Amino acid sequence: MSFSLRPYTPPDFSRPELLRASDVKLAPCPRDGVAPDGYHAMSIFPEYLKQGGVWRLARESRMDCVAVWEGGDLHIREFRNLKQGDLVAVGRTEHGEEGIYLHADGFHEPSQDRDRFAFRQGRSRETSFSRDYNELYELLRYEKDHGKVVWVLGPAFAFDYDARDAFSRLVRGGYVHAILAGNALATHDLEAAYLGTALGQDILSQESRPNGHYNHLDTINRVRLHGSIPAFLREEHIDNGIICACEEMGVPYVLAGSIRDDGPLPPVFGDVYRAQDAMRDQIRSATTVICLATMLHTIATGNMTPSYRVLPDGTVRQVYFYCVDISEFAVNKLSDRGSLSARSIVTNVQDFAVNLAKGLHLM
Repeated sequence: MSFSLRPYTPPDFSRPELLRASDVKLAPCPRDGVAPDGYHAMSIFPEYLKQGGVWRLARESRMDCVAVWEGGDLHIREFRNLKQGDLVAVGRTEHGEEGIYLHADGFHEPSQDRDRFAFRQGRSRETSFSRDYNELYELLRYEKDHGKVVWVLGPAFAFDYDARDAFSRLVRGGYVHAILAGNALATHDLEAAYLGTALGQDILSQESRPNGHYNHLDTINRVRLHGSIPAFLREEHIDNGIICACEEMGVPYVLAGSIRDDGPLPPVFGDVYRAQDAMRDQIRSATTVICLATMLHTIATGNMTPSYRVLPDGTVRQVYFYCVDISEFAVNKLSDRGSLSARSIVTNVQDFAVNLAKGLHLM
């Protein structure tokens, strides 16, 4: 099957109620980091704000942020980045009456008639995901040359030889353009490359090594001795693994720190807000996001990922968002983002990575 992006249908601003709508009201921030009363909180969907009689699409959007009018354009900012005097859009309605219009159905899903009572309409462990895989193969082939695929990874990949190898092949195959993860994913991937274990277990046999509980700490300590991950890879002659493949291919990875981290590795962001900014820098240009076996990172990324992207030529295109986890609870946490924005696949992510690499003929 051939892949094509679903076209975007903008709102009909010739409708009388939108023609006669007033400009959105703007109010100054009373102090740094504080929005004015009645501020409008942005969403993941395309939102248009009327200013100077013109409906303007916010080129970026994300949840729990506000729209600032500055330099003749809209800028979406977190509360913590607001400055006293910034002019913020205010209004709590979304149908145009206050100069704010939320457009949730710009990318039309294929419609189908459904009985009022029908079995297996949800997505669970009993769902057949064969069609999802086929669609994903075509999407990734398209995005390899035309988009940006950001992967959000939990440490599960590093615990299994085949999964780690499969994802490394995805990186080297050009299907990975950025990775968002934590200290654990990089630590155990490097441990596997350096000592052949992940959390002290052999990545092939899954058997625990003597004193293996030291291995991840020894790995972190060695990386810190060399001063950086690239230096560690070079000096220890490491030639395999996810992080090694990223360094070879120039794929950026953002490691967001946690209060439970060991070490941590040198590039890990210890400041949560710097980590959030670094993640958003990658998401800002993402066109497909795939989250695998990391519920907290998935929720964080989901909140900062809009359902659309405005390309340099002004084209509005869909952003694809996948959540893959063996737990139904984890994948359903983002179900309220709508079918357009989040597709759930309930499976073991290690099997998922291997199947994906095989389906893309990388192994």
